[in-house]
Amino acid sequence: MTILDIDLLERIRGRAAGYDRDNIFFTEDLDELRHAGYLAPQSLAEGVRNQRLLARYAPATALGINMHHVVVGVARVLHDRGDSSLDWILEDAGRGELFAFGVSEAGNDEVLFDSRTAATPAENGSFSFTGRKIFTSLSPAWTRLGIFGRDDSDPANPSLVHGYLTRDTNGHRPVGDWNPLGMRATQSYSTELEGAVVPAERIARILPVGPSPDPYIFGIFSNFLLLIGAVYAGIGDRALELGVKAAGRRTSLKNGGRPYSDDPDIRWQLADAAIALDSLAPQLKSLAADVDSLADHGPAWFRLLAGAKTRAVDVSRDVVETAIRVTGGSSYDAGTELSRLYRDVLAGLFHPSDPESAHSTVATNLLGPATKQG
Repeated sequence: MTILDIDLLERIRGRAAGYDRDNIFFTEDLDELRHAGYLAPQSLAEGVRNQRLLARYAPATALGINMHHVVVGVARVLHDRGDSSLDWILEDAGRGELFAFGVSEAGNDEVLFDSRTAATPAENGSFSFTGRKIFTSLSPAWTRLGIFGRDDSDPANPSLVHGYLTRDTNGHRPVGDWNPLGMRATQSYSTELEGAVVPAERIARILPVGPSPDPYIFGIFSNFLLLIGAVYAGIGDRALELGVKAAGRRTSLKNGGRPYSDDPDIRWQLADAAIALDSLAPQLKSLAADVDSLADHGPAWFRLLAGAKTRAVDVSRDVVETAIRVTGGSSYDAGTELSRLYRDVLAGLFHPSDPESAHSTVATNLLGPATKQG
């Protein structure tokens, strides 16, 4: 796809600082991206490439749009594996509908494997959802919201119910404040569900509580982790670019007015950042291509996906810090782009899988489950 042409990207970059400063949603960006067809389904490989590029120009816009592409990507994963049950999502996305991802809950470190939201069976196979979701990106603009909750109507066999609200459904509202350190334009308010009903035809899955091999769960993890990794890699790309520009611009009185780009230590720092950043593309691209091509990594899939996201965030955070060091004290001004990138990149610490969860996943794949003390 060549949807993200340079003129569009420069307009998006031109608005990013204002969205951040004013703590407002990226309405104009969304309008332009929708008009350009960017909400339409993409392969995961295309999504990783495009989202990394978009994040280089406007990280918060890229992170917000990411949630749409995660949901659409899940439908694509199922379709590619012969399951057409969510093809309606692909069709809606092609018409410009905006999907959001209402999954996270305060205090729920089981993420997709359990829920504090109640999913109560209702008429004709529908379910009523009551609970609070946090970090609902795209809160002002979504037209379709993916949610899930726990059905305890059979206490011996509790289940997790996944479904999709439409904006005109009763029983949901944004709550709380959104005044975060970074990624401000995502406007990721909490969402209060107060008996919001999802009809049977919009129920995507009913699964047992706990880990599941269902392709729906694989679709969420694979799209979320790789697209998140791409966004943070894009932040690193821009930070390195700004660091290189600063090194060529700054001069050293100690070294006779020569540019910092001639300083061996500065050259080493930027080269080291570039080497680390360059390592991300093969990992993200190859795993995305493997998802698209139906490659089978068996039980290693979650290790590979969690590792790719974790490494992308860690590397990009280090690259931003290097760029700040190279640029000097001017970057400490809150209005500079590097200052904003530094605040934005820190958000990567809080997306699943967090570092603790990722390392647990990898260790379990390598060593098996830990022996329980008893």
